[in-house]
Amino acid sequence: MPSFQRMLCLAKFELYRLFLTKRGALALVAFATAWFLILRYLVSSAATIVSSKMFQDMAEQVFGMLGLSELLTWEVPELAIYWLVAVYSFPVFSLFAASDQTCADRTRGTLRFISLRASRVEIVCGRFAGQLAIMAILIALTLVATSLMAAYNNSEILIVAITQSLYLFTALFIVILPFVGLMTFINSFVRSSRLALVLSLLFFGLGPLIIALLEYKLAGAASLNYIFPGIQISDIVDPQNTATINHFIPIIQAAAYLLLANIIMKRSAL
Repeated sequence: MPSFQRMLCLAKFELYRLFLTKRGALALVAFATAWFLILRYLVSSAATIVSSKMFQDMAEQVFGMLGLSELLTWEVPELAIYWLVAVYSFPVFSLFAASDQTCADRTRGTLRFISLRASRVEIVCGRFAGQLAIMAILIALTLVATSLMAAYNNSEILIVAITQSLYLFTALFIVILPFVGLMTFINSFVRSSRLALVLSLLFFGLGPLIIALLEYKLAGAASLNYIFPGIQISDIVDPQNTATINHFIPIIQAAAYLLLANIIMKRSAL
C-alpha cells in the first residue's frame, strides 16, 4: 500500500530543488523575468488596448473567426489578455519544468537509494505531485500579480478579478496536468532531462504526422490524437465553451500517463 507520507516527502523535495537551490533559483529568475515583460508590456496595457476602436474592429474580425469574441466583453481586460497568453505558455513551460523528475537521480544512482525507502509507485506519484505543486504555485503567483495590476488600474473590479482568477487557476491547472504526466512517463525510462525534452518535441512534432498518415489506412485513427496533451486547448480558449468533456480529457490523459509511468518504472532497472 503506497504511503501518502512518503509521497509527500518526495513532493516536498521537488519544491526544495526549485526554491532552495541555485539551479532552481536561476529557473525562477528566468520565469519571473519573462512574466514581468508580459505583465509590463502586454497585460498592463490591456484596458487601453481593448478600449481602442482600432483594436476592437480588428479583434472582432480575428477573434470572431476564432470564436473568441466573448473575450472582449470580460470585465477585467487584463485577465482576458492573461488567459490568452497563459493557456498556451504554461503547458510549454511545464514540459521544461518537469523534464527532470527522476533523470538526474537515475544517472547519479541515487534513485536506487531512494527506492530502498520508498516504493517505485511512491517515487513516480510523489515526483508528479511535486511538479504539480510547483506549477500551481507559479500559476497562482502570476494570477495574483495580474489581479493586483487590474485592481491598480481600476479598484472597482477587484472582487470580479479575484472571482475570475479562481476560475482561471482551476482551468489552467487542469490544462497542465497531462503535460506534467507526459514528462513523468518519459522520465520513467530516460536518463537525461535534455533527452526527455527532445523526445517530447519529437512526440508533438512527428506524432500528428504519423497519425495523419494512418488516417488514410484506418478509419478510426483520428481518435489517436487524444494521446496528445492539449488537444482540447483550442476549445477551452473560448470562454463560452464550457463542455465538461474538455475538462475530463486532460485528467484522463494525465491518469493514463501516470499509469504507464508506474508500469515502466516497476519493470525497469534503476
